[in-house]
Amino acid sequence: MPKSLSFGFLGLLLFMIGDGVEAGYLAPFLASHGVSTARVALLFTVYGVAVSIASWLSGALSDLWGPRRVMTVGLVIWAVFEVLFLRFGVAPGSYPIMVAAYALRGIGYPLFAFGFLVWIAAATPPRQLGAAVGWFWFAFAAGLPTLGSLFASLAIPAIGQMATFWASLGLVVVGGLIALLCCRDRSGSERRAPEGANPVGILFGSVSIVWREPKILLAGVTRAINTSSEYAFLVIMPAFFTHTLGFTLEQWLHLLSIVFLSNIVFNLGSGMAADKIGYRRVIGFAGCLGTAISVPLFYYMPLIFKGDFAVAAVFGAFYGATLACYVPLSGLVPQICPKEKAAALSVLGLGAGASVWLGPIIVSLFQSTVGIAGVIWIFCGLYLLSGLLTCFLSVSEKAQAQAKALAEDEDEQGFSLSH
Repeated sequence: MPKSLSFGFLGLLLFMIGDGVEAGYLAPFLASHGVSTARVALLFTVYGVAVSIASWLSGALSDLWGPRRVMTVGLVIWAVFEVLFLRFGVAPGSYPIMVAAYALRGIGYPLFAFGFLVWIAAATPPRQLGAAVGWFWFAFAAGLPTLGSLFASLAIPAIGQMATFWASLGLVVVGGLIALLCCRDRSGSERRAPEGANPVGILFGSVSIVWREPKILLAGVTRAINTSSEYAFLVIMPAFFTHTLGFTLEQWLHLLSIVFLSNIVFNLGSGMAADKIGYRRVIGFAGCLGTAISVPLFYYMPLIFKGDFAVAAVFGAFYGATLACYVPLSGLVPQICPKEKAAALSVLGLGAGASVWLGPIIVSLFQSTVGIAGVIWIFCGLYLLSGLLTCFLSVSEKAQAQAKALAEDEDEQGFSLSH
């Protein structure tokens, strides 16, 4: 972990815990208040579209404003629209306001989180980037939804569901302030774009990179597939485990925490492994192939051993571990385009955001015709497709030479400043 960013990782962890509090119980909460499954899926889909747009903008805006300012904007947006979502949407049961406020709130967390990812890429030497992004996704997934779901499982019996929603706002604000006020690394306040650069050109560059460097497009698609099943499962799995298998809501939340506890451990481990044995090996074999195996097992094994929490926990943990093995993508992409790290990470952020709506929209389109089992096999096929795409994500000799030259320039600048 880059020491100059240590408080940023702590702040990100608390921010994402707050963001993840609702992940395991928002769908059943809305269902219990008369909102249909289709409407819940639509709510998550619209939210996911907003997340996608903000995820793409995070890199370009970090180039223009500096990551710290982008993170500040994200924190303010999250807090303001969470208040509107709860006070004027959820409390009176107004579905249109819920959709509008929740979608706009979705702009907040990508700006904060992926702005910090750009900060990490700017401040970390290439030889440490795999481990650094491992720490990023460790903190990210530890909050959303691992510790967030655990917090919810403890808070709901004590203070009730609505009060738990409000508590999440407090966690987000505290985490955001820690990251913004305690991180002193100067690269967070520096714009990466040259002085006088055209803002429209910067934004266009974060789009045009997908045809100027097609590997970045493939990486973005791979990232979209990565966590798409996670967001689909947040829609369909609560009812599957509680109604079909007979688990309680608390058991489901505990299971979700176990899934993503495994995920956060392997987030860090897969990043470190990639620095040692290669990025594509970890992504392709442990990530893509592994998840194609773990997704059906997470559905079928608890169904076979109905009511056995231990069996569900084992295969849930396996699923969480395989999802984590896509983490090295965040270290690989800046190496493919070393001169356009923020733009490349914008596409990866767009993929991460797209997964938020891709999963629920697959549920919306196919669950009524093929059932949950059919949806599971659709995701299995997508993970095999992502494995095929990973085969093309090599770092060219030209990119390696550019990265070496940039590192030498940064070393010379650091020496000049110190003297």
